[in-house]
Amino acid sequence: MAATAAMRIEQYNQLKDIFARFDMDSDGSLTILELAALLRSLGLKPSGDQIHVLLANMDSNGNGSVEFDELASAILPDMNEETFVNQEQLLDVFQLFDRDGNGYISAAELAGSMAKMGQPLTYKELREMIKEADTDGDGVISFSEFTSVMARSTMEFLGFTLS
Repeated sequence: MAATAAMRIEQYNQLKDIFARFDMDSDGSLTILELAALLRSLGLKPSGDQIHVLLANMDSNGNGSVEFDELASAILPDMNEETFVNQEQLLDVFQLFDRDGNGYISAAELAGSMAKMGQPLTYKELREMIKEADTDGDGVISFSEFTSVMARSTMEFLGFTLS
């Protein structure tokens, strides 16, 4: 029970940090553009219509923006421990795969990292993983694409799908 309460406090604090990072004008609320930026940082790619619907659903006081309490009320009840991954930890994992440090994971880097982790890939598996993650078709996985793949649980509870 105490571990669950501590986990909820940790989630609340992580959400508060994320909210503050995207409250660009520090007015205590997120505009529709700030909300869209926050969602994209979590690897979500909602359409403009989806963002408008989400804002309308969260905006309980009807002022056209989302205050922290409104965001927390909408998100925290559905959060589990995998919902929000600390972005620094996610960047650390990305950098483990991006062995040359150029900001992209190539097929060779992915294959090498997976083999080092004891999960060697066949050529077909490697191609499928790259194809799934590489949404812009440039043949490599950017940090943004990496976060999209890693944020599946977040997308599921918000009801969004990747384009």
